[in-house]
Amino acid sequence: MDDLLRAIYRRRSRRNYLETPLDSEDVGSLKDLMLELGGNGDRSIRLVLDSGEAFNGFRKSYGMFSGVKNYIALIGDNTDPIEVEKLGYYGERLVLHATALGLGTCWVCGTFDRKSCNVELLGGESIICVITVGYVPPKMSVREKFIYRLVHRKTKALEEMYASDVAAPNWFLAGMKAVQSAPSAMNRQPVTLTYRGGTVSASVEELKNETYALDLGIAKLHFELGAGGGEWAFGNGAEFYRARE
Repeated sequence: MDDLLRAIYRRRSRRNYLETPLDSEDVGSLKDLMLELGGNGDRSIRLVLDSGEAFNGFRKSYGMFSGVKNYIALIGDNTDPIEVEKLGYYGERLVLHATALGLGTCWVCGTFDRKSCNVELLGGESIICVITVGYVPPKMSVREKFIYRLVHRKTKALEEMYASDVAAPNWFLAGMKAVQSAPSAMNRQPVTLTYRGGTVSASVEELKNETYALDLGIAKLHFELGAGGGEWAFGNGAEFYRARE
């Protein structure tokens, strides 16, 4: 858990990737975790290697990415917000694991060509989003910094992201600090956590589209890690069950 918590504050969305193929140890580590996370069969997470067709050319990635050769495809039913939320939760678990391995990642919901993704879909399945993954330069280029600033709005103040009927305990605030650093589509940060009567819940005002459900799952994982462990129920407004000290 400590490695994942450190990864929360190290992670940056990266869009410029090196041509170096992923080595077998990193691939094996990612696949082992994917097998663990997809073990109950209610979500589909697939690693696509050496296939950048979905990002090749300006018309596909709008110039936002370069060198993408590998990605994690998150596949499910976008009419089921709980299934999409789970993909957010477990997808971010993979992002933090990849960060701990020293890999670059980026959540991508729109700036890629779904039809060019090298995945076989079963009936009723669709690609909700992908996570690019690979080796990146130690520092962002000027162009990558410009794109990063372009797509990231100002982060909300911590006090804007939760509601409480009492002075929130330190473990809750530690969880909120981790939520504040969670990736979010267009940096909207739509998730609000509530602490009332000793109970924690997480919600968005309205599940407008799948990105809000993804954000809900991502925020839940970050809170869980920052708060020192526990378990979430899935669903909008669902509760958190804190690990016993």
